Amino acid sequence: MGSTEDLDYPQIIVQYSNGFLISKVMFTACELGVFDLLLESGKPLSSDAIAAHLGASTMGMERLLDACVGLKLLALEMTQEGALYRNTEISKIYLTKSSPKSQYHIMMYYSNTVYVCWQYLADAVREGRNQYERAFGISSKDPFGAMYRSDEEMLKFMAGQNSVWSICGREVLAAFDLSRFVQIYDLGGGGGALARECVSLYPNSTVTIYDLPKVVQMAKERFVSPEEHQIAFHEGDFFIDSIPEAELYILSKILHDWDDDKCKQLLAKVYKACKPGGGVLLVESLLNEDKSGPVETQLYSMNMFVQTEGKERTAAEYSKLLEAAGFGVIQVKRTGKLYDAVLGRK
Repeated sequence: MGSTEDLDYPQIIVQYSNGFLISKVMFTACELGVFDLLLESGKPLSSDAIAAHLGASTMGMERLLDACVGLKLLALEMTQEGALYRNTEISKIYLTKSSPKSQYHIMMYYSNTVYVCWQYLADAVREGRNQYERAFGISSKDPFGAMYRSDEEMLKFMAGQNSVWSICGREVLAAFDLSRFVQIYDLGGGGGALARECVSLYPNSTVTIYDLPKVVQMAKERFVSPEEHQIAFHEGDFFIDSIPEAELYILSKILHDWDDDKCKQLLAKVYKACKPGGGVLLVESLLNEDKSGPVETQLYSMNMFVQTEGKERTAAEYSKLLEAAGFGVIQVKRTGKLYDAVLGRK
């Protein structure tokens, strides 16, 4: 490891400062449909042609495309007719809407919602509360009431969560052998992407998505077809309403939305409903025990601060919450991906 003299501190600061600019270039190219157009065209296009197709200025589009080339999101081909642009494998797989692994929807959610809240990060730090009221004029006391403030926003959020599970859902469900669990409840399962991965990986299982009535309605209309017989729905608020008996409960990115007291309240209800020998699977991004990283998880924790009442936690902190509810034989598996898995048994 090099000495501190080897580090180019000004360059590091510049890179960090440019993070916002980099992400907005990617978000804007997604929003304007650059990657989708290049996929549909089946051939490289000039900046003039792309601008004309997308109703943008030639000057602005050329600068956007060149920035995407610099970020390795597009490739540039020089021909006798001039510069032509095409998708790279990264943009084709992750940034086009039609790709099974598309991250388009989570990009749009970050661009239109998360980044608006993050403008008030300093206020969040000063006040110790989320910033939906400043960002959108909506009460901050009900984070999900704010997130689901319209059907359009709810659809964006659900589609965004689905896109996340399209690239890392299988890893967290395969972290432990869950084949013994047949009757599974996915609490806050939203658009059903994780439930779909679960029944694919464990074909003998059935998964019931337990979520708010308006979320269930949207999931049935837009995300889960009636032909997917292994996926069912249960409408309700699991903090207020009863939780039906099951062998396994999946809480994916649920506990990080809430403070410790709310987490203990929910886990106690889950433990009471859980069949003997059953369990609960927590899917969360785990902090190192000394909270020194990973940096992605630290940033997620800041986002929880700006948007919710919760935070990211260490494996020991999640284990402590599970033990307080009565769960034992707690296992932790880091997947090496965005999210990790913690399994508690009754």
